[in-house]
Amino acid sequence: MQYPNGVPADEITSALWVKSTRSNATGGNCVEVTALPGGEVAVRNSRDPHGPALVYSRAEMAAFVSGARDGEFDHLIG
Repeated sequence: MQYPNGVPADEITSALWVKSTRSNATGGNCVEVTALPGGEVAVRNSRDPHGPALVYSRAEMAAFVSGARDGEFDHLIG
């Protein structure tokens, strides 16, 4: 099954949402991800678990994770 971008996250019934161990568990400031049956990856805001999920291909997620590892987005967090 394929899910469109913006699908309500709680409609992804097979989802096993995962968050980083570096997330702020008490403040709820977490981004969660799940693998989808078609090979894509869904991302949601843990503060809004029923809100929209953004759906990315594995290639898109690999490019993002590589950029994050390389520090390309560090300027966004100060």
